[in-house]
Amino acid sequence: MVAEIVDGKKIAAQTRAALAQRIAERTGRAERRPGLVTILVGDDPASKVYVGRKQRESKEIGMHSESAVLAVDCTQKELVATIVAYNQRPDIDGILVQMPLPKGLDEDAAIRAIDPCKDVDGLHPMNQGALFTGKPGMRPCTPAGCMRLLESCGYDPAGKHAVVVGRSRLVGKPIAIMMLDRHATVTICHSRTADLAAEVGRADIVIAAVGSPALVRGEWIKPGAFVLDVGINRVDGKLVGDVDTAAAAERAGWITPVPGGVGPMTVAMLLENTLTACELRDGDQR
Repeated sequence: MVAEIVDGKKIAAQTRAALAQRIAERTGRAERRPGLVTILVGDDPASKVYVGRKQRESKEIGMHSESAVLAVDCTQKELVATIVAYNQRPDIDGILVQMPLPKGLDEDAAIRAIDPCKDVDGLHPMNQGALFTGKPGMRPCTPAGCMRLLESCGYDPAGKHAVVVGRSRLVGKPIAIMMLDRHATVTICHSRTADLAAEVGRADIVIAAVGSPALVRGEWIKPGAFVLDVGINRVDGKLVGDVDTAAAAERAGWITPVPGGVGPMTVAMLLENTLTACELRDGDQR
């Protein structure tokens, strides 16, 4: 068996095209463009690349996009004041604080300062509570992108056994809940899981999100499984995932590559969240 390589770049491009059409329809009705702001603290090279990509792709689909760059030694008060100012801007629908923040800044406090209606990363406690209780709200972008990839392949998680490797609030925990909402049976694995190989070997769907290169070995994969590799690791100057892709592809039914799999979908879902936030805010105003 040779796995189907799930082309995240292609699916993300299709998503952006659909968003661009929705935005064009809005502007054609003389309605405002959605607005996204990215807040970057410091000059970390990787963070600058990520922020630049988000700005570029948001502009390409017709959004208003801007950034706020704060000094690496800015205070918590200055960061929160910047967030609050954007909370009050009527032309801004989405606020993204690029993580990680420099040492000494409280990421949780920054997230809590964001208006939940503008929290397009889906990390505010109110949005995470909405996810947990099945209520409407912003969903974290990477898990939402993973679910979209499943849908694009016509794969229904209902009745399947999903194994999530990693328990972060950014990916592991939220995607476990999303899988439960789609009627999958879910196991969450972590650093103290007794037999990771056995757990992965029983999975119809594997979501690897721990940041450990090739942690999930190819021989562990159940034949025909759907493998979503969320890991992004740099090894010898190359980006690799958390899955031994070449070996896993010999057993899996579907697998996402790194790069070019889940990553592009994360940005696409951020843009979709921003447009949704805009539509909801304008709907509330009418």
